[in-house]
Amino acid sequence: MESFKASQASDWAVHGIPAFQDNYLWVVEHGPSQQCLLVDPGSATEVLAWQRTHHRQCTGILLTHHHPDHIGGVETVLTNCESAVPVHGSHSGRISSVNQPVRGGDIFNWQGLTIRVLDVPGHTSDHLAYVIDRTAAGEVLPTPWLFCGDTLFSGGCGRLFEGSAEDMFTSLQKINEMPEQTLVFCAHEYTESNLKFALSIEPDNTDIQNRMREVQRIRTASLSTIPTTLKIERQTNLFIRSKNALELKDLRLKKDQF
Repeated sequence: MESFKASQASDWAVHGIPAFQDNYLWVVEHGPSQQCLLVDPGSATEVLAWQRTHHRQCTGILLTHHHPDHIGGVETVLTNCESAVPVHGSHSGRISSVNQPVRGGDIFNWQGLTIRVLDVPGHTSDHLAYVIDRTAAGEVLPTPWLFCGDTLFSGGCGRLFEGSAEDMFTSLQKINEMPEQTLVFCAHEYTESNLKFALSIEPDNTDIQNRMREVQRIRTASLSTIPTTLKIERQTNLFIRSKNALELKDLRLKKDQF
């Protein structure tokens, strides 16, 4: 599967770069300046190839958490940059390349876009997500962009490696406060397997059945099911629909053994 344009808003676009077995590395491109913002560049090879092909210079990096498939390419990417690049990531100190530590509630700008930080622990204790829903001039984007790493997946959520079910429940509810048209740029192509699990729990759910048929058509064509939208996830994602942390914990345990 080749890189693809996932969304366009005025002078900015989001591109997806497949990597490893099922990762997506995301690039926010600003056309007029020929600059790009990288999200979780876990592999430098694919990212640098994309930059060369599109003649784009990296001038910013966003990191959601410390797992190698999300940060593995950062140092190599930085050595190929023409000047110093801000690397935004958790203030916890677990990622040595972070030079702009952030936490939930922080806001900063990049090439005319405003970027808001969310604390979304669960998968890891210091996991972050990044929301882009307006320009620095205050113009609201018609479809907000959410880069959520391994917290929310299409049809699922991340494994609870460090955080608790309570953490994940709170994080998903925080994300669920965003508008239904929000585009969710998660980091893995897990949609079909997540929906298979969902159908094992709710086999008669027509929303999940319809979504599964759509996803299978997309995957048969070797295309990406990401981005998804919060509207789709509210209809088909058992985890974001969980009523409480206990329900989510039970679902996560069942999914881990599925």
